[in-house]
Amino acid sequence: MPKPLLSLFIAAALLLGLAACSPEVGSEKWCQQMENKAKGDWTANQAADYTQHCIFRTDES
Repeated sequence: MPKPLLSLFIAAALLLGLAACSPEVGSEKWCQQMENKAKGDWTANQAADYTQHCIFRTDES
């Protein structure tokens, strides 16, 4: 296998592995993770998701 192709494959596998470890947005674990993260490090999307899912949580059954 050519070296550049092998490097690309390894990088893609690492990215997929890291993405799989992140908790689902809005889950209890995600809300806790965001509470422990410095507010200055939040993106605008994260702040909006936190407000929607963690502060104004609705239990849809």
